[in-house]
Amino acid sequence: MAASETVEIAIVGAGVVGLATALRLAAEGREVLLIDPNEPGSGASFGNAGTIAEYACMPVGNPAVLRALPKLLLDPDSPFSLRWAALLQLSPWLVQFVRQSLPAATRANALALAGLLADALPAWDETAGEADIADLLRRNGCLYLYRSESDFAAGAGGRALRAKFGVHQEVLTPQEVAALEPGLPATGTRGLFFPDSINVTDPATVMQRLRDAATARGASVRQADITGLQVEAGGVRLSGPGFQIKAGTVVIAAGARSRPLAALAGDGIPLETERGYHLEFQTDAPLLNRPVCPVELGFYMTPMAGRLRVAGTVELGGLAAPPNPRRLALLDRGVRQFFPKLGKPSSEWLGFRPSLPDSRPVIGRSRGSTKVIHAFGHGHLGLTLAPITARLVADLIAGRGDNGRLAPFTADRFDG
Repeated sequence: MAASETVEIAIVGAGVVGLATALRLAAEGREVLLIDPNEPGSGASFGNAGTIAEYACMPVGNPAVLRALPKLLLDPDSPFSLRWAALLQLSPWLVQFVRQSLPAATRANALALAGLLADALPAWDETAGEADIADLLRRNGCLYLYRSESDFAAGAGGRALRAKFGVHQEVLTPQEVAALEPGLPATGTRGLFFPDSINVTDPATVMQRLRDAATARGASVRQADITGLQVEAGGVRLSGPGFQIKAGTVVIAAGARSRPLAALAGDGIPLETERGYHLEFQTDAPLLNRPVCPVELGFYMTPMAGRLRVAGTVELGGLAAPPNPRRLALLDRGVRQFFPKLGKPSSEWLGFRPSLPDSRPVIGRSRGSTKVIHAFGHGHLGLTLAPITARLVADLIAGRGDNGRLAPFTADRFDG
């Protein structure tokens, strides 16, 4: 049996949420151990579109998606797809997703997300100062492209909800789009501009600096696979191959791999996996000034250090299957509609997003024990919401703040 050790707080999962939480807790003088079987920040936190999207309160499931769902699922080249071999496993999740896409549920989910997103940028400013990453943040906003009037009309509900929640957004004429992004082909495209949005120039470096800042303040990092979680008197015992540790508090921040750990803590969470893809193309000079999302194609084109990253779409289908070449080809064809002279991709990537039917993360104490705190399920908003999630977790552990704020994100919201 592996020797057991003790720690005040163990964080299971070293993606951006785990790293930001480790930094926040270590900065408050807590004893923190960050545990992950992989290199910290190497999963979806590395491979995302690099956008800090304070505007993104519209849940994935909404009436427009619901109306188009049969077409989306039957078209293998749509931006929303599933692996049919996983249909039986996905069916319960899909039923809940459909329910959460109805108008009243959509409004409730958007309201909950908007409440978190309202503090996303201030929390990021604080974290950027602590982790010395301000030089990796670009404050040029984000641009949605609508290449048809029908696509623009379909987005009316999202624009109305964002306006209701005070999101800064500007509808642009084709001429204004061209002025913002002269590198795009002149196609008469309408735009929606989010001027307050931020993007990062190198997600991998952001993750490394978050780790360095956390360890500089005393946090430890351990490479281990946690397969056991048992609540005991005075704490929680974590175990895995050759590894045991007893923590006073455990934070589950393992992203797409959080579901079995939450179940061990006593919480049944309908967490499924979105398989996210990206391609990168080396560029001598930036092709764009900011992240650009052609809405009907469902991906972002983000200028990063020396390269253009094309990331996005939704593929439901679990953790085990190999990359789907059709999804990578879809990204390649899509970006060439805008930049036909791009060379071959310099890299390709598959990662896993934790996806919940209502698009809300799970943040708060487990029903099974107050010694276990959940901080996972952020979907497409892990990078955006990591610092504010870290602040909420730290407040919860310290017994300060308004716990009522976490009501929309509790584990028990899926009961009944």
